Amino acid sequence: MIRLGVAAAAVAALLAGCGGGTHGSATLWVTRDEGRTVLVDTTVPAGETALQALDRKADISTRYGGKFVESVNGVAGSIAKRSDWFYFVNGIEVSRGAQEYRLHDGDVLWWDYRDWGRLGESRPMVVGAYPEPFLHGFDGRTRPTDVAYERTASRSDALLIAKQVRARMVVGPGDAGLGPGSNRIVISSTPQLASIAPSGTSDGTQFELDLGWKTAARLAHDPNALRFEYGSPP
Repeated sequence: MIRLGVAAAAVAALLAGCGGGTHGSATLWVTRDEGRTVLVDTTVPAGETALQALDRKADISTRYGGKFVESVNGVAGSIAKRSDWFYFVNGIEVSRGAQEYRLHDGDVLWWDYRDWGRLGESRPMVVGAYPEPFLHGFDGRTRPTDVAYERTASRSDALLIAKQVRARMVVGPGDAGLGPGSNRIVISSTPQLASIAPSGTSDGTQFELDLGWKTAARLAHDPNALRFEYGSPP
């Protein structure tokens, strides 16, 4: 087991947020077709709602009294085409209306127009905002992150990934288990895998990212290797 720094280890408890911060900035992405086509990649002020941030950088129309986005730059949701606009914050699909989520400093706000008939109406988490949500969590609340690897040969990749997410510890084969209550990144013996899902709690602040060892090797040397990807189904 490798422990990574006193500062990271001190973040042992959940940090509670109190609404969006008014200082700093957030990243705004607008894409189509599960991230395959990038329309907007920019920054917006922290403290704005997800709707305000989108409206700042795109021409939008809304429905249901402004609660939901109908169209962005002329691309509209369609029941016939089974397509609509969905949004994620730090890779987490947000269930509340876009005017209700207020951005925090460092958040990645991702709007994507996609076919909900193919993937279903909900995809709780996607991998494409990595290294989020491990750096900024959700709604201003974060947890420490631990990294585990199943193959001894993945040790160096695990250490690089741990540095990217400011992990608390790295655990190898035969080491003691991961810390309780932490976010987790697990590098498996499967070659190709990138799947992220909620884990452990009902408050939406604990996550597990499962990586194949070849995928982890790519990510270790290029933190943007999974950018705009949905990843494998959880």
